[in-house]
Amino acid sequence: MERYETRIMNYIAFATRVILLPALLVVLAWSASAAQNYPVRPIRLVIPYPPGGPTDFVGRTVGQKLTEFMGQQVVVDNRPGAATVIASELVARAAPDGYTLLFGTGGGTFLAPLIVPNVPYDPRRDFAPVGMLVVSPQVLVVHPSVAANSVGELVALAKAKPGALNFASVGTGTSPHLGGELFKALAGIDVVHVPYKGTAPAMTDLLAGRVQFMFTSMPTVLAHVKGGKLKLLATGGTKRSPVIAATPPIAETLPGFELVTWYGIFAPARTPADIVSRLNGAIGKALADPEVRKRFGAQGLETVTMTPQELRKYTERELDRWTRLVERAGIKAAK
Repeated sequence: MERYETRIMNYIAFATRVILLPALLVVLAWSASAAQNYPVRPIRLVIPYPPGGPTDFVGRTVGQKLTEFMGQQVVVDNRPGAATVIASELVARAAPDGYTLLFGTGGGTFLAPLIVPNVPYDPRRDFAPVGMLVVSPQVLVVHPSVAANSVGELVALAKAKPGALNFASVGTGTSPHLGGELFKALAGIDVVHVPYKGTAPAMTDLLAGRVQFMFTSMPTVLAHVKGGKLKLLATGGTKRSPVIAATPPIAETLPGFELVTWYGIFAPARTPADIVSRLNGAIGKALADPEVRKRFGAQGLETVTMTPQELRKYTERELDRWTRLVERAGIKAAK
């Protein structure tokens, strides 16, 4: 009986090899051919924000150049909503063939799962990093009525008046909010977080003096700073920005502080490495274009090239450090 069962198992194993191995070889050959010929149709770049904002500006600028270098149209698809979850899930669930890409942001795609409950994707598992695009330090601005002209003076003022200063953010769990929490922790101060539903209402109250300070992206406030409506105290980068070289980083006063806006491109997990590599090369060419660098530089955006492996390490580091802050501060999604 045992010998009969052994013969049956051997027959099944043989049949499996005979039937499935050729099919597997066909699939592998097709995948290699698809990667070699890629792209043969338009590529969709999904942006998790509405048209007209800084993310859309960067995405469309890079998309236009990728169209030139890839030989196929790169079509921008704006899918705002749910703290970037809608767009991120769409790409995470897309076919891993290089024809659906995500314009990922550090403050959205990678922070949302730390705050929003039941996010239907995992930023570590569900995306293949393709390439970094730009990095820009967020900036610390205060209303002119605030009696502080430096980070040290703002910290001293907050310590002298615990709980009296408010800082705005564009929503609970966003990078401006987490930047404020990191600032509180490193400075050892008591300030009150006031979340808003977006940049516009937060900026309105900051300009009116109803809140005292805010962390935000550089392009958002440069005009207000130049017009004297806000005071620029410091940047969130680890070094001085070439756009505002006279402005010191917060880290000069509070070592360990880092808050930057960054944008990159991601594909669904399991996208063939050859396709990811080709996309990465095209991104590098796009970022090296003098006109692209000029347009981004005017907005305080620094082009940064990374290999897919370098981008994965960078996002892992960002996830790790913000996860620790969220857990330590007990930050929860707003209800």
